[in-house]
Amino acid sequence: MFVGAWERPVKASVYMTLVGGAWACFYTKPDQSSFEAALLERSGQLGLLSPWIRNGASDGHVQNLVKLRNEGRLHHVSLGLLSLVYRTEYDPDATLYEAQCSNVSPRWREFPQRVLDVGFVGRWWVLDSKMKDYDVNTEEFKHLPAHMQATSPPSVQEVERSERLHKESWLALTMEDEEIETNVVEVKQESVSEESSTNELTQQQTQT
Repeated sequence: MFVGAWERPVKASVYMTLVGGAWACFYTKPDQSSFEAALLERSGQLGLLSPWIRNGASDGHVQNLVKLRNEGRLHHVSLGLLSLVYRTEYDPDATLYEAQCSNVSPRWREFPQRVLDVGFVGRWWVLDSKMKDYDVNTEEFKHLPAHMQATSPPSVQEVERSERLHKESWLALTMEDEEIETNVVEVKQESVSEESSTNELTQQQTQT
């Protein structure tokens, strides 16, 4: 094996990469407990939000998964390199005829339609994608014009300007010498004008 790897290093590198990648996928494959923990965490995140600002798709998907879990219809299967979470029609412990008879059970060709999530490299991909922007209710903005519904991320210059203005807002105000002198002159002029107006009123009252 070492001689073959020495003679064909590219082929050996490809094989080693494939084997290492398969081992990493198998080692980081999530299990059923990790899915339940992720589901409870996402449900808690949505529970902290008001129903008016929750994303409808995120809330509906999580509520459906929680309902299936409480009914015992949510199951997990390991496929070596990845994991699948799927739903069934009945709880395995149910004593109904439809739940126990294999002749009326769903066929394997219907299994892809029952898959709800895929676990790969330590993530549940469908759940993570459904929770994107979970705190944005898109129904609130559907009546806005198209150019107002889409937003673009700020540029680097805008972010730096916002940070600079935020830092400057915490600084103490300073006044230049010229501004101080101007303010003093204005105050003196106002006091002089008030005194002159007071004197004129006094003279008018004396004359009357």
